[in-house]
Parts: sequence; C-alpha cells; structure tokens
Amino acid sequence: MYLQGVSTRKVHDITEALCGFTISSGDVSRVSKLLDDELNKWNSRSLGSYAYLYLDARYEKVRQGGTVLDAAVLWAVGINESGHREVLGVSVSMSEAEVHWRTFLKGLKDRGLTGTMLIISDDHFGLKAARRTVFSGVKWQRCQFHISQNAQAYVPRQDMRKEVAQDIRDIFNSPSREAAQGQAEATIIKYKKSAPNLSKWMEENIHEGFAIYDFPRAHHRRIRTVNAMERTNREIRRRIRVATLFPNEVSCLRLAGSVLMEVHEEWITGKQYLDMKILTDHLLENENQIYRKNVA
Repeated sequence: MYLQGVSTRKVHDITEALCGFTISSGDVSRVSKLLDDELNKWNSRSLGSYAYLYLDARYEKVRQGGTVLDAAVLWAVGINESGHREVLGVSVSMSEAEVHWRTFLKGLKDRGLTGTMLIISDDHFGLKAARRTVFSGVKWQRCQFHISQNAQAYVPRQDMRKEVAQDIRDIFNSPSREAAQGQAEATIIKYKKSAPNLSKWMEENIHEGFAIYDFPRAHHRRIRTVNAMERTNREIRRRIRVATLFPNEVSCLRLAGSVLMEVHEEWITGKQYLDMKILTDHLLENENQIYRKNVA
C-alpha cells in the first residue's frame, strides 16, 4: 500500500477494517526501510552500453533543519543494445544543481556506462555544465517539445502564440539539418521586427534541437523529446502526492526509487522500444561514405 501511494494514516485505517488490528505510521516506516537494501543494490548495479541516454528531474518538498526545501530528484533512462529502455539510476539531493548533476552522471560512468552517442534532456539548470564535464564530446538533443514551450515566454502577444508554435513545428519537422537550419533562419528573420526578443532567443536556442539529424530518421520520433520519461514522471507524481512533505532525503529516494524500479522491470520485460540495428547500419553507412570520399 505504501508503494502504491497510500498514506500511512490510510494504511492504519485499512488494516484495522480488514484485519482487525492496526499498523501505526511508525510501523509502516520501519517496514518500508527494508526496501533500502534492495534499492541500493539496484541503484548501484553494473551498467553496460547505452547509445541513447535520457535525463530528467523533478522537485519534491523535504524537511531539513526545521525548514522545508526543494530536493531535486534526478533519474536516467538508457536504451540498451537490445533496444529496450532501462532506468539506470536515481538520485535525491538538495545540493547545488551542477554539483548534483555532475555527481549523478559521474556515478553512472563509474558503474560502467559506455557507448553513449546522444543525450536527450530538457535544459535543466546545472545540467549543461555537468554534461560537458562528464560526457565531453557526446551530442546533446534538447527536448523539442520543451523548446517550443519555452519559446512562448518570448511571444509578445497572445494572438501570435499559435503561429509561433506552428513555425517551430515546421522547423523541427524538416527532413534534414540543412532544411531545418534554412527554415530556422527564415523564421528568425520573420520575427525580427514583430517579436525581437523571440527572434533573438530562437537564434541562440533553436539549433539545440537539431542533434537528431545525425541519427537514423526512423529513430527521430523517439529521440526528439523526453516524452519517454513523461509517463514515468506522472507515475512518480501520482504515487508521492499523498506524502506532500518528506521528513528527509532518504524517504524521498525510497519512494521515488521504488517506483522507478517497478517501471524498470516493466520496460526490460516488455516490448522493444527501438530497433538498434537501424543505428548500427546508419553508423556503418556513414563510415563507408567517409571512406569513399577519402578514396576519391
């Protein structure tokens, strides 16, 4: 019941009604701590090769020293060599954002994470610097959906919102990087006078959504956004909303981690998410093209 998001008070009421005895919130807490060893083993297991790495974060209220603070819950999802999703790890901390991200990402590499060709994420605070430090040279795909959402903050009038959203969709739906860059340049010029702040923002940010063009077109729909994480995010929110406030970081990690362990088991025993042979063939063809060009 605890893992399904039932509050400790309701656990007390349910056991009394069904079983004729009560279990206190303290009892629930003591039993739930038995999960910690299992979670620690799962969260420190050896990793392998994951070509695509998704990163996401959410924030939960945690009590510390008599005050309530926001703790960052970070988690990573990888696509393994068989094309299945795996939850690679989770971390909860109230430390400075870049430090937390850097420690989390370094921990993944220390556990054996290799073969990463693309990182997909939103532009989380502190992540960019940490990613460059730990995964120097690895390409980054900024979530196209969130880019489109972020752009709306720079639209000066309500009646322009739909048009801007459609223009950005047209950019990201371009068949090639060259076409996307051309479409982006035309859109930046289009809003130079009517929405100068939007135009400037697009010039600085829109290209961060173009990394997918270095990967197979058949994979684009899956790697252009962090939608792969959204259902998981909603499930975490549903399970922990009854808690409202966690007494410490450990209790937050226990519940969020348990949810992610369940999701992980569903994914690795479920349907293939991506056909990774397509990526292998794509990389081989690129090598052949480079070889033919050098020979010529």
